[in-house]
Amino acid sequence: MEKNKAKLSRRQFLKGTAATGAMVGTMGAVGFANKAIADEVVSGESGSAPELKTVRTTCSPNCTGACGLNAIVENNEIKAIVQAADYPEQEYNPRGCLKGLSMMNLVYGPDRLQTPLIQKGKPGVDELQKATWEEALDYTAQRLKEIAAKYGPESIGVAFQVGGTSYVHKGAMSRLATLAGWNIHHAYDQNGDLPMFWPMTFGVQSEELEPSEWLNARYMAVFGSNILATRLPDAHFLVEARNKGTKVIVFDPSYSPTAAKADEYIAINGSSDAAVALGICKVILEEGLYDQNFISTFTDMPLLVRLDNGKRLKADEVEGLTKPTDTPTYREAFVAYNGNFLTVHSERLDLPENLLLEGEVEVPLKSGERVIAKPVFQLLKESLNHYTPEAVEKESGMKPDDLVRIAREMATIKPLHIVYGASNYQWYHGDLKGRALALINVLTGNIGQPGAGISTYAGQYRIRLKVGEWWVPEGRKQNWLPFLYVLNGPTENMKAKYPKDGIKALITGWGNPFDQHNMSNILRERVQSGELEFVANIDFQMTTSCEYSHVVLPGVTWYEKTDLTASPVHPYLQLQQPAITPVYEGRPELWIFRELAKRLNPEFEKYFFPGLEPDQAAEEVIKLLLKTGGPNCAGITLEQLKQGPVRLKSEVPGDRQIPFYEQVHGKRPFPPQSLPAKLEQTAQFVKSGRIEFYKDEDAFIEAGEQLPVHKPPFEESEYALNPAAREKYTFNFVTRNAIYRVHSTHSNNIWMNELQEGKAHIWLNPTDAEEKGIKQGDEVEVYNDRGKLLVYAVVDAGVGRKVAMFEQGWWSRYLKETSYNSLTYPFIKPTHEVYFVPGMWAPNTAWNECLCDVKKVGDQL
Repeated sequence: MEKNKAKLSRRQFLKGTAATGAMVGTMGAVGFANKAIADEVVSGESGSAPELKTVRTTCSPNCTGACGLNAIVENNEIKAIVQAADYPEQEYNPRGCLKGLSMMNLVYGPDRLQTPLIQKGKPGVDELQKATWEEALDYTAQRLKEIAAKYGPESIGVAFQVGGTSYVHKGAMSRLATLAGWNIHHAYDQNGDLPMFWPMTFGVQSEELEPSEWLNARYMAVFGSNILATRLPDAHFLVEARNKGTKVIVFDPSYSPTAAKADEYIAINGSSDAAVALGICKVILEEGLYDQNFISTFTDMPLLVRLDNGKRLKADEVEGLTKPTDTPTYREAFVAYNGNFLTVHSERLDLPENLLLEGEVEVPLKSGERVIAKPVFQLLKESLNHYTPEAVEKESGMKPDDLVRIAREMATIKPLHIVYGASNYQWYHGDLKGRALALINVLTGNIGQPGAGISTYAGQYRIRLKVGEWWVPEGRKQNWLPFLYVLNGPTENMKAKYPKDGIKALITGWGNPFDQHNMSNILRERVQSGELEFVANIDFQMTTSCEYSHVVLPGVTWYEKTDLTASPVHPYLQLQQPAITPVYEGRPELWIFRELAKRLNPEFEKYFFPGLEPDQAAEEVIKLLLKTGGPNCAGITLEQLKQGPVRLKSEVPGDRQIPFYEQVHGKRPFPPQSLPAKLEQTAQFVKSGRIEFYKDEDAFIEAGEQLPVHKPPFEESEYALNPAAREKYTFNFVTRNAIYRVHSTHSNNIWMNELQEGKAHIWLNPTDAEEKGIKQGDEVEVYNDRGKLLVYAVVDAGVGRKVAMFEQGWWSRYLKETSYNSLTYPFIKPTHEVYFVPGMWAPNTAWNECLCDVKKVGDQL
């Protein structure tokens, strides 16, 4: 059991790793790695010459970085981690941050799981008991079979975390869940990282420019993204672009490190981004600064909308027109006008230039009726009438002169790139903000060009190659259930299938949901009440979620297994290669799922490469994925990946990552395919085959959201749930990403905690703090009717008024055993239920749509 335990004392370890970090920071990764690393920093024995090996692998938490790192290993122990700096394009070298370089603190830390554990008492209260693998696996399989027999296999839920970090081992989880008939909960909407404006507007899951393309932008507008803190490996591109002459402007309620690096910072009120964007669009339209050819060719702006019912006019409705026989079943043929009524083919972007964009027409219908219709462009102009610079100032606080000036800059300085951050769209109306911001790019033709577009960088979510041969055995049907329905229960309009008895068992891995997803304390209460009858957790360290589990199965880190990874940011396919053998009794997850599979059903074992060691089996999976992965990985081999990262293929010259390049330059219909979904699944989102800003599905009409509009926060969420909250809770509880953690990972990293004084903090505006009698360093209670947390005050003039800013990811042990997400609520927005494709169109978690109050600990209300 102790054979792989690190032999360094704590003092030696911290001395060595701190020195390593300092040397990397001053020398650079490559210089340090080439130094032989044979001094006390690594070996602990000055003057000795240890036998060292270097293993190139990939840092793979739920982070878009996917940084190539070298593990320096002596006697099967990691002694240092440095950046690999081996990307073929030098601008991507080196990649890494202090979290990744200090991963030894977790590999060998005191929270490392040593054996399987079984709960024989009450989860969350009693200690787990050590068990053998045979005992733990047998017990897990027995309980899962019992629950499946009693409630049906769909009552077992699997929290499937970000497949892009682990195509092999997370794919094994998908494979087993599919074979067993369990429900799978997609990470993208569970984590609140799904920007719903993408499927609504472009028909895709999400898209983004690769960061090296930032250097081609001449104007970068950042809305609610803190690149300097959460995109560390790529932040230099922002600074380099600005130094080259790109204007960088940041819109945010709070003054962030990114704002400090910008040419201009615009302080706006919380969740007012849509108002700002629509005000900008109004100026662009009024002053004729839009690209008429682009919007006529690639968007729904020329399509006619019936005024009697608010629906887009269909060719089959109009006298003398018919729907083309070759229209796909998931598309529709709409109508435009240029003196004659024209059928708009959903698969062809070939309309004449003299289309009607403004005004109205009377349309003769086949029914004999005559109706009035207007182009979407005309309706958009009318809807923007409200967003005068003065009206926008009332909503956002932005000065009218600034709005007009910036609108002219955005329209005329090209390429324009807008970054829309996750903390900004993790709101109830985050989709409206995204639709409004995308409108700026589309009106000005800043789509599909180098350095141009709108990007959302959140999580290692997007799948970059076809995975069905591994993830979905024999093409079987999968069951998917958005996680918000697990917490909230079924709704009247949901499209996903809800199990008749709900979720009775939960299998989690690669995450910490009992902190990170514990909205309103629902998960903890269900476990302790017995409503959630069984929880199995796979992790490499003792998280809060382990404490609330009935069985804990010790997995491994990315330094102890073979896997394949790809980031949505820099488009490289990379290997995770094991630097050391698994520590203690940890096992690669592929092995764990194979062992569970054969216990659940002996027929399942054949699907997991029986007879092969985990790393051998993983290599066979990688070969299968590369062979069947499609054009993005065509010609890439395992042998190539063992030599270093390989750029994924694309149809863009130079294999660059420029969203919608093929659509704009090849006049192809929208959307491009979003893997792993089939094209017809996502193409139904934009039935015209064009970029769509007018949505005529009933839920949009009922909400008054056919076109992008601004809606203030809390009106349809917190105030609707509890009208008393309007007066009772006046602070906005915002949970931003931290520089010190990747979600919950590294919450227990000693280096990161020392940088934070070992304390969780709440950031408050000085005026708000003074009104509450709170001073710097005071212990503060943040609370609402759902929960509370105890933290320490940071009084910061850069924080917006009536904001309580908290950095997410803290484990409960650091918050006096409370969960910071106990304050949040699983709101479900009806427009997110119009369609359902897992991780593409689904209810997205709105972490920041949360009200609270604050008080100094000890103060009475």
